[in-house]
Amino acid sequence: MRLKQLGFILATACALNAGTAMAAGKTLIFCSEGSPAGFDPVRYTSGTDFDASAETVFNRLVQFKQGSTQIEPGLAEKWEVSPDGLTYTFNLRKGVKFHTTSYFKPSRDFNADDVAFTFQRMTDKNLPFNKAAPSDFPYVADMALDTNIVGIEKVDAYTIRLKLKTVDAAFLQNIAMSFASIYSAEYADSLVKSGKTSQMNTMPIGTGPFIFKSYQKDSNIRFDANEQYWKKGDVKLGKLIFAITPDASVRYQKLQKGECHVMVYPKPADLKAMTANPALTVPSQAGFNLGYLAYNVQHKPLDKLEVRQALDMAINKKAIIEAVYQGAGQAATNPMPPTQWSYNKKLKDQTYDPAKAKALLKKAGIAEGTEITLWAMPVQRPYNPNAKLMAEMIQSDWEKVGIKGKITTYEWGEYLKRGKAGEHDTMLVGWTGDNGDPDNWLGVNLGCGALEGNNYAKWCAKDFDGLITKARAINNQGERTKLYEKAQEIFKRELPWTTVAHSTVYQPMRKEVQGYKISPFGLNSFVGVSLK
Repeated sequence: MRLKQLGFILATACALNAGTAMAAGKTLIFCSEGSPAGFDPVRYTSGTDFDASAETVFNRLVQFKQGSTQIEPGLAEKWEVSPDGLTYTFNLRKGVKFHTTSYFKPSRDFNADDVAFTFQRMTDKNLPFNKAAPSDFPYVADMALDTNIVGIEKVDAYTIRLKLKTVDAAFLQNIAMSFASIYSAEYADSLVKSGKTSQMNTMPIGTGPFIFKSYQKDSNIRFDANEQYWKKGDVKLGKLIFAITPDASVRYQKLQKGECHVMVYPKPADLKAMTANPALTVPSQAGFNLGYLAYNVQHKPLDKLEVRQALDMAINKKAIIEAVYQGAGQAATNPMPPTQWSYNKKLKDQTYDPAKAKALLKKAGIAEGTEITLWAMPVQRPYNPNAKLMAEMIQSDWEKVGIKGKITTYEWGEYLKRGKAGEHDTMLVGWTGDNGDPDNWLGVNLGCGALEGNNYAKWCAKDFDGLITKARAINNQGERTKLYEKAQEIFKRELPWTTVAHSTVYQPMRKEVQGYKISPFGLNSFVGVSLK
């Protein structure tokens, strides 16, 4: 082994260069794109956060099958739904162990107390833990789970009953999502007693396939295999390391050199070379995603429909897709991808027309040279491989119609936080579906209940909201589809977003990686993954 390599290993305390030695030791290194904001999944909405917590450390009552939108038993072995669709009774799995670490040693197995605590934390502000550590739970609020879950009953040690106020057709899919990860009530109690509740977000405890070991911001996250994992055969690695590598070119270099086994979000320009490399494999699939530009309708002049119409038709979407996605994207028309059931096929985009856009702005009384902020994400996401370039192209397009776009960016966690606070005028962001249900697109991102969460347009249309609320309370898919199609018509008429593109997802990895499945939800799980 070369001295340079040896020094690299010693400096990082654990082999961050992949190669033969690591494969033998079953250490997989994942080149991730950014640092998580924390390890307390109920507090977050980003895949970066979920990969580092929910998909490694935690489990849910019900979970999605690897690489699928179908749910399967998780910590609940089975469940029953009452005829009126309002009561869910879960029979819990016995013998499941919480992680034993240097900072927590559980005295009992997982049971109904842990499920009760998890859902009480979402719904009860007077819960001792919430009083000690008040926090926002964006997904819970965006889906109105905090008001719709009206009963949490521990029937016995291994049976829990959740009661809803109104029918939620997507309830099981919703609680299979990362944010609904099950926490240890015993650990939470110990943190309250010791006055260390902030530790929930920095030193997580779960029942998942990997045990959290350490985190060095902007550098790495380390996990050990959970040798007591309840689902035998699902953990095939000894260690898992996230090598945090924001630059896509550097991630690719590491992958080529064997310094990581799996990378995310390759540059479209690199795909041809990756595919030709005999040491790599590049599986792909149509992305269940959408990249878009949100208009903050609470900021002038974006509160005027004709201004949003003008800015939308001034954007040369075709040119953006060619330059940013480089053949790996398709133009987006609706606020959901074509593969989502209830997608309205009848809707069309406005025609790209700078002259008409300029005339519309003049008619709306918008002075030439008006400046608005144009926020660009600092990281690559499945739905947008190069937000900086996209922002520059939009800036150029708007300049032609007399609008100055001031490009602004922040660190990813700060970007989302400030966006939820509504500091932006316009904001490049996007979404990868979480559960296969239309409400996960329309309700979470555009509903009135999501104004302080993922509704970055700050758009609350009562007719739109009424339709999606009604659809959420119906179990018949045909009836729900009609309501969602009408809601999409309102969205397209009011234009709170410019929908840009749906991208194809590529997942480059070394050929020694076995069993990895691309998630339709843009997450990265290493359950069932091994090294040859």
